[in-house]
Amino acid sequence: MPEIYHMSNDSSATAGIAGAAAALARGALVGLPTETVYGLAADARSDRAVAAIFAAKGRPQFNPLIVHVPSRDAAQRIAVLSPAARRLADAFWPGPLTLVLPRRPESGISDLATAGLDTVAVRVPVHPVAQAVLKAAGMPLAAPSANRSGHVSPTTAAHVAADLGDAVAVILDAGPTGIGLESTVVGFDGDRAVLLRLGGLPRTEIERVLGAPLLVPGHDPDRPASPGMLVKHYAPAASLRLDARDIHPGEALIAFGPDLPPGAGDALSVFNLSPSGDLAEAAANLFAVLRALDEKTDRIAVMPIPDHGLAEAINDRLRRAAEGR
Repeated sequence: MPEIYHMSNDSSATAGIAGAAAALARGALVGLPTETVYGLAADARSDRAVAAIFAAKGRPQFNPLIVHVPSRDAAQRIAVLSPAARRLADAFWPGPLTLVLPRRPESGISDLATAGLDTVAVRVPVHPVAQAVLKAAGMPLAAPSANRSGHVSPTTAAHVAADLGDAVAVILDAGPTGIGLESTVVGFDGDRAVLLRLGGLPRTEIERVLGAPLLVPGHDPDRPASPGMLVKHYAPAASLRLDARDIHPGEALIAFGPDLPPGAGDALSVFNLSPSGDLAEAAANLFAVLRALDEKTDRIAVMPIPDHGLAEAINDRLRRAAEGR
């Protein structure tokens, strides 16, 4: 079983950071919180450690990983930042933005972490526990979401333990994550910024800094340029019926806002992402609600969620969760 440290206790937190750094140094895996979701961290320079991530997650090896570093200076040691990338880094790092950048030949990043591409996905997290681990370990960390590949992303330490168990040496429990959606991923086509994945940073904020709209390319599902772009992703075992305006017999309900659809009182269970219609609250609750309902039923109805701001990312995750069900 993994060692679990509760980061709300000062002595446990100190021991947890030291334990995590020691585990990473020997090539083991660590479950750690970020502001988005919990990550499954390993030394991004070690083929063996990165391979352990893929083995623990059951993750296809063509899907690249995000490399986490403590600062923009650290990012520049492994990747080349264009002027546009520097503007985004200055505006949103540390925070829920991943940039896909040309990888420096001397970066030392494992080819497994980049899926053999000549680019690397880089992020500077703001979460104090993630920052403390990065600084104590002294290495870039490959850290995809700490769940089985394609399953619902983890927003608590308990989710990490339930999905990965003994595959993880250390789990740092800092309570529920604040954003609850993965980072937004942006790449570059020449001088133009390209939206590769919707996430916890709304597209409109990025476009405001750039002064131009983001390109939105087509995606090859067999060779994604960004983490999280597999067509079927974030999937519970239960089937999802999206944009539901009524409730069918035997369904549970994921609601949004103060007004519930007809028949809601007959639903097996009702979880409201945000009774007040707050998108930030809904994003933070999404994955935990999917996991909770997945334990109760095999059919879930999902109310419509207005598609603006963070709702773009929420609806993207719901569509991927519903794919193929």
